[in-house]
Amino acid sequence: MTFFRPVMIAALACALTGCGHSKPAPDLSPKGGYPKTSSDWRTPVAHITALEVAPTTTGAIVTARGLPPTQGYWGAALIPENDGQPVDGVITYRFVLAKPPVGSPDSQRAGNPPSREVTAGAFINAIRFAQTKQVVVIGADGSRTAHR
Repeated sequence: MTFFRPVMIAALACALTGCGHSKPAPDLSPKGGYPKTSSDWRTPVAHITALEVAPTTTGAIVTARGLPPTQGYWGAALIPENDGQPVDGVITYRFVLAKPPVGSPDSQRAGNPPSREVTAGAFINAIRFAQTKQVVVIGADGSRTAHR
């Protein structure tokens, strides 16, 4: 009876966990694979108006302000290049944001510059910040650089 107990426990565990036989699924990907696409669908900000790097006890906070062409832009972010790793002492970000819906009132209203300004931020941890000499933020019409 002691021999059958482990076998019964294994059979019961298999039944409860749903183990069974399976076969590999067919590969449905196109020949040559899927085309490479950017995981971020947002557009670069039209103009970067300010860049600030504020050291903290745990690293630094990067804050950038930008000016899109009309009202209604949203989802502003600083997307790190090179997985946020400094390259030759430089950490680079892309300042991106989402466009307002085409034909919406905001997409047709320019307003004054202060009313269109958007802000995005990022955090650099202390280890990466110690390896950083400058921070660069890239927009559609150029970039801004802050030196340490």
